[in-house]
Amino acid sequence: MSVYRLVTGHVCARLALPEQLDTRTARGAERALPGGWTLTAGPATEAADIEVTTGAAAVTVAAETVRLRLPADVAASDTLAYVTYTALERARQQQRKVTVHATALMAPDGRAVLLLGAKGAGKTSTALALATRGWTHAGDDLVVLGEMDDGTVAVWPGKPAAAVRDPARPLAPKPQQALKPFAAGPAPLARVVRMAVHPALETASLTPAVPLSVNERLRLHEMLGRYISGLPTPITGVTGVPYGPVWPLDTPALARWRSHVIARLADCRFDYLHASGPATAADLLTKEEAG
Repeated sequence: MSVYRLVTGHVCARLALPEQLDTRTARGAERALPGGWTLTAGPATEAADIEVTTGAAAVTVAAETVRLRLPADVAASDTLAYVTYTALERARQQQRKVTVHATALMAPDGRAVLLLGAKGAGKTSTALALATRGWTHAGDDLVVLGEMDDGTVAVWPGKPAAAVRDPARPLAPKPQQALKPFAAGPAPLARVVRMAVHPALETASLTPAVPLSVNERLRLHEMLGRYISGLPTPITGVTGVPYGPVWPLDTPALARWRSHVIARLADCRFDYLHASGPATAADLLTKEEAG
């Protein structure tokens, strides 16, 4: 096995890979993951945090090592980057960071705003509109949320590119667009906004979500636990169970920490935003921040 130092998702780990494994395709996924995906030579004398072997797909945990078994062709593809990123979610949460499905920006005052919503809710389009109004991108679709050493809730830069559809080609694949300007480091979280942007929403509104409802708390629990479950990165297809294995990464201590994070989010400004289009949503957020 060859041992590497892997940096991805704002954590560092020791990664053991089969000798002579071609990682060039995996390295190409760097712009698709928060914090990139960077391999450098590592010490062979220390136990690996992640160990990858080839064979029938499986995930096991032995002490502090996550062992991934991947078909040889999968191990040599960009899937290697995605599964190792996900396998590090436990280490990430042990360091009080968590990957979330969200979009984030830094307002002109330097504080972070987290945009939540289902796929198609308008997060990306609103973020692009805010960037034209002086805001700074901090990640599209995937960002890292957590607590800094002093306990401040913060957002670390997420995925630095967005899939943006060409209006003239609505059925074509969405090309990836680099997000500029892009945040260089973490920023304290000032606000959470759950979005719904749709032409049918003729009246723009911004409604306080606090105190958080039971439904909102359930959605937040699902969001914070999504990546440690491994379900977004199935590696066994539809054999046996519909979505691949549930990865054995979570622990009671991490679940308690995620509940603590939800309590911290409830202490932030938390709003529901409805708007007919991204420009209207961006104008509303810009006006509120200026006020």
